[in-house]
Amino acid sequence: MSETRKRSRKHYGGHAPRKLRRTRELEVGAEGVLITCNMNERKCTREAFNLLNEYADALYGPEQSGEAQDSHSEEDDEDAEAALKKEVSQIQTSMKSRQQRFTALDSGATNVVFIRSHGVDPEKLVHHVLSDLHQTKKKKTRVILRMLPVSGTCRAFPEDMEKYLSVFLERWFKAPLRATYQICFKARNSSHNKRDDVIKDVAALVADMNPENKVDLTNPELSIIIEIIKAVCCVSVVRDYALFRKYNLQEVSKEPANQSPEKEEAAKSTADQTQEHGNGTSADGNAAGGDGREEAEPE
Repeated sequence: MSETRKRSRKHYGGHAPRKLRRTRELEVGAEGVLITCNMNERKCTREAFNLLNEYADALYGPEQSGEAQDSHSEEDDEDAEAALKKEVSQIQTSMKSRQQRFTALDSGATNVVFIRSHGVDPEKLVHHVLSDLHQTKKKKTRVILRMLPVSGTCRAFPEDMEKYLSVFLERWFKAPLRATYQICFKARNSSHNKRDDVIKDVAALVADMNPENKVDLTNPELSIIIEIIKAVCCVSVVRDYALFRKYNLQEVSKEPANQSPEKEEAAKSTADQTQEHGNGTSADGNAAGGDGREEAEPE
């Protein structure tokens, strides 16, 4: 009898704590900022919140606490149904206004932090951060390496990515719009896609939108960022990718004197040689660049 009791207690009580400990995970539909770090993810998350809140406050104003109040109080004249609808509407408005501007999600990859955003434009915000660090040369973080905006997400399978990107990329590349571009691809904990295949497929989509869109690996106007983690594909289109050192906060905040002209020239020469060999081929035969030679980063 006692053994049966013990078994039943274990059986019925053993699962609840696990559910409570589950964290929110990166999923399709999320927008925000993908951040890489060198080990210490907890410190990286703290730095990310501090930095993003600082610049979001400058762009959008301080985050609202969200105590939504209705100035009308004439409930005496309302019937029960109208009063109930009003109460539900107030609760929904209050919940929306209380939604945090930034929320940390489990990215699904080591040394990668994902900060989900609400009510901000990730591309605009991250570009503003990098632009300020590039101008001021102030080092504001210690463990954050790269900070990439994520403006859209989809399932990381070829058919899903093609369908999603054929619409997502129109904002920048559909005729009469045109631009020079490169494609930067990286996959973590995923074997669904091969780098060269993804680059070719995306280049073909961009060429179909406007044949005047041209690949430029040296100084493109736009960089298409594709970051795959497990079964989620994170995408964005960014400006000044080369200028801001692949959106690396450590590199962009360095003083020019920290690097000798010889080192810069050697690095440029190596990059040029890599680009000449090509990192993929688009529909019109041009090389489409990727992120195969990015800075050393823990996987």
